[in-house]
Amino acid sequence: MEKAREFQKNIYFCFIDYAKAFDCVDHNKLWKILKEMGIPDHLTCLLRNLYADQEATVRTGHGITDWFQVGKGVHQGCILSPCLFNFYAEYIMRNAGLEEAQTGIKIAGRNINNLRYADDTTLMAESEEELKSLLMKVKVESEKVGLKLNIQKTKIMASSPITSWEIDGETVETVSDFIFLGSKITADGDYSNEIK
Repeated sequence: MEKAREFQKNIYFCFIDYAKAFDCVDHNKLWKILKEMGIPDHLTCLLRNLYADQEATVRTGHGITDWFQVGKGVHQGCILSPCLFNFYAEYIMRNAGLEEAQTGIKIAGRNINNLRYADDTTLMAESEEELKSLLMKVKVESEKVGLKLNIQKTKIMASSPITSWEIDGETVETVSDFIFLGSKITADGDYSNEIK
């Protein structure tokens, strides 16, 4: 933001939130993605064994349900889960065309249009139209693998005025600041509160 302001360039961010991201990872799709990404079969086999034959039951106010097979979700708290989700996210970005896209912000001669850490995804562009196009591509590809955007928690931020967006009849909130990976990012590039 600071450099964009210094060089009088606009910058647009979309902070994506997935609804129950880790819970929605489809195991069968994950194994196919790992194979497509070139993960050796013996490692995928180990992961398959880790997730094989999982069953669960749910305790309700009326008792305990019957046991059922679990075919979705990466283990909460497991050190591998963010890595497995990263493969899922990488697959989404590649299929959305973000790897080859000439969109994004130019940093050291490269176009950067997304930043990711586990289920935290940020899209970046130099125009509102470009950002919306990136978001719609990511939305479509995410849904193909079972992930749904949580529009109420997805936010947009820009260094210049931006119109409000609607996706599937829901308004995407425009914010003037956002906490990303523990740091506050502001639309005006003011980082003084981070330096205290």
